Amino acid sequence: MEENFYELLIREKEEEELRVIEACSEKTDGRFGLSLSKEQARELIAGRNESLRKYQRVEFGKGILDKLIYTFCDSQFIDQAHYAEILKELQDIFYQFKNESMDRLTDDELLGFMREQFETVCFGDLEYLRGTCLERYSRAVRGGYDGVQKSRGSEYEQFSEEQRWDDRLYLSILKEMFWE
Repeated sequence: MEENFYELLIREKEEEELRVIEACSEKTDGRFGLSLSKEQARELIAGRNESLRKYQRVEFGKGILDKLIYTFCDSQFIDQAHYAEILKELQDIFYQFKNESMDRLTDDELLGFMREQFETVCFGDLEYLRGTCLERYSRAVRGGYDGVQKSRGSEYEQFSEEQRWDDRLYLSILKEMFWE
């Protein structure tokens, strides 16, 4: 009898999650041209459950999918053809780095950092986001970095090991070559 009750609770939670995702999808379709079918929404829920098992996490209350959808729906690097698969991967990355940061980041802090890096450093490359930006940042957070509350995640440059494009240097050289 207990097992049936537990299964009923899980199904009820998944149906509620499905309704939330469908509501999000209606809003994102109208504004950004991104929507999820009922089947894609179910696959995202199944993907969430896989990620929770993989990273040995438990989620009480509502999931992260609606926040994830709203955080990334206006990204210049997401189109309708890849929308569901990108969301599934972002969801997995989110749970992985909640663990990697030892839960020292709130959901909003982690999502904000993920979005900022996805747009400005990774240019939509999920592997770079997972394997470089978030790996370095979570290492810093585990090591005691607590500037995330003040910076809201925008201080990644101090952890970056790559040399970035210096637009001021580029413009000065252009001026030197062509205008002076």
